[in-house]
Amino acid sequence: MGIVMVLIGSTLWGISGTAAQKLFQHEGFSAGWLVDVRMGLSGIVLLLSVWVSQGPQKLWAIWKNGRDAVHLAGFAFFGLLGVQYSYLASIEHGNAAMATFLQYLGPAFLLIYVTLRARRLPTRIETAAVIFALFGTLLLVTNGAWGKIVVPPSAVIWGIISAVTLAIYTVSPFQLIRKYGSATVVGWAMLIGTVFGSFITPPWHVAGSHFSALSFILIGFVVVFGTLVAFYLYLASTNYITPSETSLIACMEPLSAAVASVVWLHTRLGIATIVGGLCILVTVVLLARKSGTPTT
Repeated sequence: MGIVMVLIGSTLWGISGTAAQKLFQHEGFSAGWLVDVRMGLSGIVLLLSVWVSQGPQKLWAIWKNGRDAVHLAGFAFFGLLGVQYSYLASIEHGNAAMATFLQYLGPAFLLIYVTLRARRLPTRIETAAVIFALFGTLLLVTNGAWGKIVVPPSAVIWGIISAVTLAIYTVSPFQLIRKYGSATVVGWAMLIGTVFGSFITPPWHVAGSHFSALSFILIGFVVVFGTLVAFYLYLASTNYITPSETSLIACMEPLSAAVASVVWLHTRLGIATIVGGLCILVTVVLLARKSGTPTT
């Protein structure tokens, strides 16, 4: 049951990235607008679920502790909003497959942080993981044409930023989630992130966007299936399988994004690009098996 949950959830994540690419490149929507809508609606639904299932005291408890409230705001801006916006911006400037593979460099950045904080050298497995990550990134951005970047530099930059913010997203809320629960923390963080994002890209500014039946379906898919359903399945799966197994199976996300991009949007992925993406997935596998803890 747990394996099926992760497979479905990670596949939905990957396909939602391709749906976002369709909205950006064919329907005129911007990454900033979709981030606001995605996080705002998802945050409201998550908080309502906490209200109904656990009561208002559980919902508002985090705001009664000043330090935790500040921690929550920092996580919302630097972690959740950061990873959501940078990931979608990478898709907007490039494609969903490339953006998702680059985001999976997050565990490598997390490893660098952990080793620096512990003031130790990386182990052999950790060193091998970083080498795979660097080599994979090089293949992704050059497609084997050494010395030449064949994808938009802006897409690469945003993709690397999404990997860094993914590492922050992974580490930052740990204590808050243990204390208040994942739905409460992520729900409030999504709502706070929407407020921050609205100052940059107000959701009511939709000039140039093409609202149609297709665009509404795609937006609905990103919000409902690519965020809420995928989030629930991923968390619920930990009741049946270990976190490390969950992380490994979640590698289906970049694979589903790549397949959907090629089949649906006819994105061309060179052999070197595919090998580069697989190298990054090897990084995730090595680090997950070593630590036995979640990497995403």
